[in-house]
Amino acid sequence: MISTHVLDLVTGRPAEGMTVVLEELDPFTVLGSGSTDADGRVGELGPALGRAGDHRLVFETAAYFAKSGRTCMFPQVIVAFTVTDPGTRLHIPLLLGPFAYSTYRGS
Repeated sequence: MISTHVLDLVTGRPAEGMTVVLEELDPFTVLGSGSTDADGRVGELGPALGRAGDHRLVFETAAYFAKSGRTCMFPQVIVAFTVTDPGTRLHIPLLLGPFAYSTYRGS
């Protein structure tokens, strides 16, 4: 299972209402999508991962910033990662500003 959490570092608040898409890269397949809740979280994106391989999360940042009249440098943030154990739960948070971002493997 893949989950995420997005924090807006400018406002110091969770990034509510951001679309996030989970994709498998080989073969290219959209596995699921969701929108961050009031806490900036998507608890489960798509089905359980059935196999190891390369995946990515696509965060639709331009649309998120536009809702509050802000612009950003990165219209999407794409976080690519490798799944080595499909049975493992992965949490991939995003710390976001209009001109920078950071991610890490959460717990």
